[in-house]
Amino acid sequence: MSVDIVTFGCRLNAFEAEVIRREAEGAGLSDTIVINSCAVTNEAVAQVRQSIRKLKRERPGARIVVTGCAAQTQSAMFADMEEVDRVVGNDDKMRSDAWREARNAFDLGAGEKIAVSDIMAVREMAPHLIDGFASGLPRAFVQVQNGCDHRCTFCIIPYGRGNSRSVPMGAVVDQVRALAERGHAEIVLTGVDLTSYGTDLPGAPKLGLLTKQILRHVPELKRLRISSIDSIEADSDLLDAIADDSRLMPHLHLSLQSGDDMILKRMKRRHSRSDAIRFCDQARRLRPDIVFGADIIAGFPTETEEMFSRSLDLVEECGLTFLHVFPYSPRPGTPAARMPQVAGGVIKERAKRLRAAGEAALRRRLQAEIGARRDVLIERGSLGRTEHYLPVAIVGECVGSVVPRRIIGSDGERLTT
Repeated sequence: MSVDIVTFGCRLNAFEAEVIRREAEGAGLSDTIVINSCAVTNEAVAQVRQSIRKLKRERPGARIVVTGCAAQTQSAMFADMEEVDRVVGNDDKMRSDAWREARNAFDLGAGEKIAVSDIMAVREMAPHLIDGFASGLPRAFVQVQNGCDHRCTFCIIPYGRGNSRSVPMGAVVDQVRALAERGHAEIVLTGVDLTSYGTDLPGAPKLGLLTKQILRHVPELKRLRISSIDSIEADSDLLDAIADDSRLMPHLHLSLQSGDDMILKRMKRRHSRSDAIRFCDQARRLRPDIVFGADIIAGFPTETEEMFSRSLDLVEECGLTFLHVFPYSPRPGTPAARMPQVAGGVIKERAKRLRAAGEAALRRRLQAEIGARRDVLIERGSLGRTEHYLPVAIVGECVGSVVPRRIIGSDGERLTT
C-alpha cells in the first residue's frame, strides 16, 4: 500500500504534503500514514491526536508517522502515544534521508521514535520541484518562504517553523512554470510570513518583485493568487502588480488579528488599526473590485468588550469579505500565555459574534455580485471560484477550465449562474 498523507492547517502544509509523499515513497515506505500536523491552537493539536487514534483503529496494521508544526514543538507528547511509530521534525520531513532513516528503523523494529532536529539552526531553504498535486484540483500551491523572524506574543509557529528563509526567485519561477504546463490553472504563493520573502536572499528581492517575475516569465499561467500577507510589509511592486495585471487575483487575505491598538501592541504586531484601514483603502483605489479576507483573534488576554468592539467594527471599516476567526488559545511558552486571560465563555461568545459578522459580510458580497460577469475556475463538477475566490455552483464544465459566466443569483453560500 502507498504512503497516505493526512494534512492539517495551512496551505503551506498542502505543498509540503506532496514533497513528503514523494520522499517517503522514494525511500520505500509503504502502508504508512503520515500526519502533517498544525500547532496554531490547542484545538488544532487536539484534532491531530484524535485523528491519530481514529486512523489506528481503522488501519491497525499501518505505521503512523507524525510530522509538522505540532510534531516539532511537542515531539515527546506524540512519541508517548502508543499509536505513533515515529515523530519527524518540520525541516526533516522535507529531506529524503529522514524517510530512509524511518524505513530502516521500521525494518529493524528498533530505534529512537523521535527524529526532530533543531529548527532554529536551519538557515537555508532547499527548493523542491514537484510534478503536481494528488488532489487533482486545478489550484496548486507553491512554497516560496518558510519560518518567521517576528515573535508575536501569542504565536508558537516560529518555534515550529524556525526563522525566515526564502526560495530563490529562479526556482520559484521554474516550479510555477512546471505546474502551469501540467495544467494547473491557478497557482497560490504560500509562506509563513509571505511578505518577508527575500530578506535572506542576495539583493533582498521582495514579494512584489517575485510576483512580477512570475507573471512576466510564465505567460501561460492563467491565474496567480497570493495567500495570507502582513499588510504593513506590502511593497510598492506588489501594489503595482495588483493594479496592473489582471492575472493576479483581486483577493488578499490579511493577518490583522485585532482592531484595537493596545491589543495589537500587546500582541507585538507591527501595524496599527489605522494602518490596516489605510492599506485596504489604498488597495481598493488601485483595484476597485478587490476583496479582503482576514485573520482575527477573539478574546486575546486583557481584551475588554470595548477593545473587542473595535475588532468587530474593523469588518466594515476594512470592507472584509472572508473572516477567519481564532478563539484565543494560550500556547505554552508564549508571552501571551502568561498575561491575564479572558474567561473561556467570553472568548466563545466573542468568536461567535465575529463569525456572524463575517457570515453577514459574505452574504452581502454574494448579493452584490448578481448581474456581474465573472471568470470562474472550475474546481470540480459542481463548484467553481471567481477571481475573488467566491464560490459558484456550476455544472457541465470541464474541471480546470476558466469560463466566463454572468452571476444570476445567490443561495447565501454560493453564487449561481
